[in-house]
Amino acid sequence: MTLGTSPGMSPGMSSSGTTRRRFPGRSSGRQPFRRTVALGAAGVLGLGAVAAGLVGTVGVRSAAADSGPRTDLTLTVLHTNDDESQLLGVDGDTDGDGTIEPDETRAYGGAARYTTLWEKLRRQAEAGRPAQGGNRAVVSISGGDNYLAGPEFSASVEHGVPFYDALALSRLGLDASAIGNHEFDFGPDVFADFVASVRSTAGSGGSFPFVSANLDVRGEPALAKYAGQGVIRATTVVRERGERIGVIGLTTPELPTISSPRNVRVRTELARIANDAASALTRQGVDKIILVSHLQDIDNELALVPQLRDIDVVLGAGGGEILADQGDPLIPGDRAERGYPLWATDADGRQVPVATTTGNYKYVGQLVLRFDRAGRLLGADDQQSRPVRVAGVGADAVAKDAWTRANVETPVESHLASLRETVVADSEVPLNGVRGDVRSKETNLGDLVADALVWAGAQKAAEYGVPAPVVGIQNGGGLRNDAVIPAGPVTALDTYDVAPFANFVAVVPEVPRDTLRQLLERGVAAAPSAAGAFIQVSGLAFSYDVSRQAQVVNESTGEILTPGERVRDVVLDDGTVLVRDGQVVDGAPIPVATNDFSARGGDAYPLKGLDFTPVGTTYQGALRGYLEEGLSGKVRAADYPVGGEGRITATN
Repeated sequence: MTLGTSPGMSPGMSSSGTTRRRFPGRSSGRQPFRRTVALGAAGVLGLGAVAAGLVGTVGVRSAAADSGPRTDLTLTVLHTNDDESQLLGVDGDTDGDGTIEPDETRAYGGAARYTTLWEKLRRQAEAGRPAQGGNRAVVSISGGDNYLAGPEFSASVEHGVPFYDALALSRLGLDASAIGNHEFDFGPDVFADFVASVRSTAGSGGSFPFVSANLDVRGEPALAKYAGQGVIRATTVVRERGERIGVIGLTTPELPTISSPRNVRVRTELARIANDAASALTRQGVDKIILVSHLQDIDNELALVPQLRDIDVVLGAGGGEILADQGDPLIPGDRAERGYPLWATDADGRQVPVATTTGNYKYVGQLVLRFDRAGRLLGADDQQSRPVRVAGVGADAVAKDAWTRANVETPVESHLASLRETVVADSEVPLNGVRGDVRSKETNLGDLVADALVWAGAQKAAEYGVPAPVVGIQNGGGLRNDAVIPAGPVTALDTYDVAPFANFVAVVPEVPRDTLRQLLERGVAAAPSAAGAFIQVSGLAFSYDVSRQAQVVNESTGEILTPGERVRDVVLDDGTVLVRDGQVVDGAPIPVATNDFSARGGDAYPLKGLDFTPVGTTYQGALRGYLEEGLSGKVRAADYPVGGEGRITATN
């Protein structure tokens, strides 16, 4: 039985539908406003099908929109995805040259402006245009990745349920949300807290279901409870103005390797799962079906469509692509990659629109579709279907929604200010994070972050069923403060400046010794020049000779073309010799802690293909935790001297 399924029902089916809710927080009766995966019936489909011409053009849309039988329903699909805790807005680039003018700071996006625009577009869609015939309906959907690790989300973690991201999303009056990979970054229990946060808005009408037909959450009690209640489900049916619109969810099969779902089971046969769900909805009399799939790259959705049946619309998520047509206003600095929407041909030869937005509360996706009386898709409205930018300046500027401003943005801004004032440790020594240094030699800040990875991995080892790591590896390119933190107080905001990415601590349980040696070789391959791949280490010391053969790799695939010969000696902190005079010493593999970017082969590190487990904490969280708990708030000069303690030694 998959999630959201009641006994006796077809796989992938939910037990009930949803209806339109009132706008949360208002007393009136007004209604509310890249990466490639394996797909297909057998679990495999290459993207060559897309290149072979399955994707349509803007011309297909125009022709379909202006011909055919009489329109019985105009359906507006308002959609968002990958908003990733960017609650406070983003900068614009007026000149297109990367230069931000002072008055443009956070001039676009933001949850409060987004809410205002969403409501405006919903009202316009319900009123319709004179050229639109028949009935009108609006469906509101999120593609997932509704929050993301960072200083903004830390406000929610500190505040507790209800999370600010959930309040912002619920304010939109969504009908459903897909489940993305970032929902599991902090483990299933935090996702359960997010679901609880959404449920807490039910009294004001803001709650919505989470849909994913290929996830089985029964192995996680906190989530299983919500699956039993139908809050997490395979599909849902939206009832709007006498219409029944089915919504099917899918989540990337890569979930176990790019996030921390723990005991959540992920089914990978996406086409079969989606078709079974669509077939079951069709048997119930639902003749308009939307698939919202979080597959990490819009090309994955396009590759899936040729295997689908009975699905009218596909909303993609996770890739961050900008789809727009010529003339669509974009945020300064943004550039459209392809038109909006894209089109692909399904298994029955029907044209299916495929749409997404770039996320971060920057654009509201507005897909306006026409259906005949039999529920057949006639086409998309060429004038109205587009991404609508969220602007705070210019002719299309919208004011901030007062409720969202007061209940979401203001407390998050206050939290960020508090991070600047929160001291997490006192350092006896300046900590060197200067870009050119952390990318070319050992520094004491590099040592500190690498130690934090090992500490966090050990703290989480039992919970995630992995061995405690012995070695820690941090790529220099992931240390981003580009400054020396003076001796004295280290603040919480300093930890975000040092480690700003949503990279999670990952434990690679078994790294063969020869692989570890080549991992170190990769780290020093560019020496003495600076490079993001330069390696900061914990748990070992090594020496390398810059006059010897540097490792050569295929930058695209990470394949080692020429093994490096620079690393001469490697010794673990306990005295175990791994490499002596350039020769690997036979012995057991080594458990290594790193970040998930590196564990997946980022910077061409030779870890790609090895099993690894993200352990539910970011590298920023590891750094802060290590400073506060592991070091009891004191960075001692004896442990982290200027220049490092000799973990990395270059010769010649």
